[in-house]
Amino acid sequence: MAVSGLLHRRPGLRVGLLLTPPMLWLGVAYLGALAALFVTAFWGQNSFTGDVERTWTLDNFRNLFTIDVYRTITVRTLGIAVLVTLLDALIAFPVALFMAKVASPRAQRLLLVAVVMPLWASYLVKAYAWRGMLGTGGLVSWVAAPFGLDTPGYGLTAVIITLAYLWLPYMILPIFAGLERLPGSLLEASADLGARSTTTLRRVVLPVVFPAIVAGSLFTFSLTLGDYIAVRIVGGANQMLGNVVYDNVGAANNLPFAAAVATIPVVVMVIYLTAVRRTGALENL
Repeated sequence: MAVSGLLHRRPGLRVGLLLTPPMLWLGVAYLGALAALFVTAFWGQNSFTGDVERTWTLDNFRNLFTIDVYRTITVRTLGIAVLVTLLDALIAFPVALFMAKVASPRAQRLLLVAVVMPLWASYLVKAYAWRGMLGTGGLVSWVAAPFGLDTPGYGLTAVIITLAYLWLPYMILPIFAGLERLPGSLLEASADLGARSTTTLRRVVLPVVFPAIVAGSLFTFSLTLGDYIAVRIVGGANQMLGNVVYDNVGAANNLPFAAAVATIPVVVMVIYLTAVRRTGALENL
């Protein structure tokens, strides 16, 4: 009876108890999959039959860090992830600032719909749309022609543009939510004290919205690290870590090496989350 009364008085506790078994199951499944991934990374492969040999070896990681092509792909993937995150942050901040502090309530709702709407479209549709626009004779070439420019074509630039477009809503929405929590009185007080717009932006707005930018970067950075489809569509002959995993699971049928490659994004994200946590940015969300 006491437990029943407690649940009746605290509906939030009741909801939490109802969600605990599914969340526990998802946690076990996710952690179990990660454990299987790490274990498989230390297995070997029979060079003659191609069968997985359940013997402990460091050969997969040795090949990963000693063969030049894999080091190049790793550095390329990390560089693309950083550039996509920075580009999205630079685009998302002014857009979110206008939505939160300048646009009227009606315009704000319309802009929110415009930001969210691309998420309803298929990933492949959006990626192939950029392939058409970036191709020779495409929209980008047509727009750039009067200025004496041309389309960048298919390559790393096209990959960065495509991924920045795909993940942009994941950066805009957290920053918008962070700016909405910024009291307008702070901006008015800064102006009354004689601060310029740039000073207010640097000393008032950015410190408040920084945790939201970090939250958005977690999406854009991690999603880019694991992507392998966009680079196949618009990347030309370039590869990212996801492509190496895909090729070794499929054509090469080398599951242990694929697992070893897949640990790189996991380790990078763990390091990134640890660094972010130490800054205290996530605690201020």
